[in-house]
This record gives sequence, C-alpha cells and structure tokens, in this order.
Amino acid sequence: MRPTALAIGCASLATALVLSGCGSGTASGGKTKLSIGLFGNFGYAELLKEYESTHPDVEITDRTASYSDHHKNLAAHLATNSGAADVEAVDTGYINQFKATPDKFVDLNTKGGDQLKDRWLPWKWEGSLSKDGKQIGYGTDVGGLAICYRRDLLQNAGLPADREQVAALWPTWQDFMAAGKKFQEKAPEGVKWFDGGPTVLNAIVGQASVGYYDKSDKIVVGENKEIKAAWDLVVDGVQSGLSSKLLFSTPVWNTGFKQGQFATVTCPAWQMAKIKDQAGPEAAGKWDVTSVPGGGGNWGGSYLTVPKSGKNVDKAVELAAWLTAPEQQAKVFKSAGLLPSIPKLYEDPSIVDYKNPYFNDAPIGKLFTDAAKKLNPQYQGPKAGDIQTAIGNAMQRVEQGKQNGEDSWRQFVADVQK
Repeated sequence: MRPTALAIGCASLATALVLSGCGSGTASGGKTKLSIGLFGNFGYAELLKEYESTHPDVEITDRTASYSDHHKNLAAHLATNSGAADVEAVDTGYINQFKATPDKFVDLNTKGGDQLKDRWLPWKWEGSLSKDGKQIGYGTDVGGLAICYRRDLLQNAGLPADREQVAALWPTWQDFMAAGKKFQEKAPEGVKWFDGGPTVLNAIVGQASVGYYDKSDKIVVGENKEIKAAWDLVVDGVQSGLSSKLLFSTPVWNTGFKQGQFATVTCPAWQMAKIKDQAGPEAAGKWDVTSVPGGGGNWGGSYLTVPKSGKNVDKAVELAAWLTAPEQQAKVFKSAGLLPSIPKLYEDPSIVDYKNPYFNDAPIGKLFTDAAKKLNPQYQGPKAGDIQTAIGNAMQRVEQGKQNGEDSWRQFVADVQK
C-alpha cells in the first residue's frame, strides 16, 4: 500500500544514537542507497526528504506493496536471505510471526535500542521482543479506534451531524446498526451506511477480550463467542442493506470515497490518511470524526525492522530509530493522523489540542490520545494478519451472495484450522 525501495547514504549521523557502517549500494554521485519496504500510508514522504536534506550523501527510495503481499514477500525474502529491503515495516498482525525467527533480524538492543526503550508504550516495546529477549522492531503508530462519517450524508438522511450527537446514536454496535437502518430509510440514492462488512467486523473483533488466538498461540476463533457474535451482527447489517460491499483498500473501495458511496467508515487513526488521499480535497470539511461504538479498541499499528541480510544494517538502524523518534512521530500524526506509540506525546499540547481541518476541525488529538490511554491491546498470534484477511474474504462471500452467513463462517473456521 505504500511506495517501494529507499536509498540512503553512508553519512555520519549526529544524533543521540551514532552508528557506523556503509550502505546497500552506491547511487549516482557516490551516494549510499538504502531501501525501505512499506504498506499503506506511513506519512513518511516528507520525512524521507528531510532526512536526505540533512544527510546529503544519502539517497532514499521506498517500495510499497499491498498489506498482504508485503508481508508474504517479506517472509519469502527472509527465507532466502535475499531481496528484503534494508528497513521493513511489519504490522502488528504479523509481528509475532516474524519475531519467532529473530535470527533473521538485527537485534536492535545491540545497536542502542536498550537505551531507547522508554520512548514507547511498554506493551508496544514488548510486542516486538522475541522470547529470548531480542528486539526486532521499533514501534511506529498504534491503531486506536473512532468512526469517520460524512456530515452531509447523515444530514440528508435526517440524522444529526454534530459529532457528540452522532456518538450518542451508537453507544453499542447494535445501536450503530440500528442507526444505519434509520439512515437507509432516507439515504441519498446509491449511498449505504458503511463501506463494507470486513471493515466493521475488524473493528468489533479488535475490541474483543480475546481475538483469533489465546496467549499460548492456539487458534481459538472457532470457539470464540465474542467473534461469532460480531460476525452475526455484521452479517445482519449486510443482509439489511447497510453495506456498500466494498473490500477495504481495494480500487473499488478507493472509488467509493471519491463518489460518496457510504456514510461511515471504521476509523483507526491511520485510516484518516487513506480517507484524505482517496476522497480528495473536494471532500474537505464533509468528513468528521467521533467516538467508536463500545468506546475503545485497537486496529493496527506497525514496527520498523532491520533484516540482517541488508548490506548496510547500521545505517538502516539509524534510519529506523530516526523515523520512530518522538519528533518524527509527532509530525506524522499532524500530517497523516497516525497515532504515536510514544506516551510522552499524549501530554504534549501540540498533539492533544490538534484539530484536523480536513475533518471539519475534529479534535483528533484529544479523541485519539484519550483512546490510547485506555488501550488494552489484544494478543496477536503468529498468523493473525492472515486470519484477518481470511475473515474479510469470508464476509465478502456473504456480501456477494456466494454463501449465507453460516456456511461462510464454517468455511472460514475450517480454512483457518488448516
């Protein structure tokens, strides 16, 4: 979901963490090259330019793949010790899979990471620690949850647009679906309540006390009553005509933003960058942000790792440390809306008081930092990202009329057990 390879130079870095080493290649003019593998909008475009400007012997490129392809490709590259970027992003849904093979990554604790650990939320730091204590990644953002909604579409359907009144419509997900049924009675032609079942389902699953795995890494999705209840609720919403039936982060989903095909979308902090990218400047002020049903939860968040196979691991560690430092996380929050994983920023007035003009000056600083303080992260097993993809595909089968809810659920559980 984000661009491709990064090129960075072999310059000495005047920072608290000074590391030596030279690069994965030499670009034109003798510059050192590094590569960074990303998915989604990490908000790094301007930061990479800034890094290059202060390190004139560094050239940066990035390479981006879809969420699923990125992680599959990374696993393949690590298996062959060839082809991985110098810095590789890993989503929270996949971090347990990769930290099970810590020998494939630089142990950041041996590169000064043990001196930086207090930057992050304790659970964020621990999330990328291997069982033998090796640190394979520096935390980027955390998810947090909200709902982003189109003020104009709600008003046209006779519902309130004020964010506090909107939040009062849906203290629970059952209330959210009930509000959707009222919306559909007077909705503009061709407009649905939410974008697609998988997106809503991911948010509800993210609030569950136990997700797809228990803490012993046993897959428990088939016996998890919370997830089955979430599934049934979303299936009912789909069958009630509330869904635009669009799969998250696909071209048709992107088009749905441009054409205003849905009124609400589940909104982890990082989702705001996607909305702004896809809806475009003409939708500025039409979108707003308010509290999520259930009042909390988490969806997403990532880490920057450094594969050992890189030719310039010290410089890659330098870059990863710089991109995840408090100053850079604060900039990314303001430019792309990604919620920092650094708790000292939750008390910073420039963060807490920040309002996003694109989203009708929504007080996203307070909204998301309040959510972060309450966050109790759900345990993620080794293949949680793959299971998330599978359950999304299962819901799509229902939306497309290929299977009913029960048959698709049974196939999903069987597929996961395989």
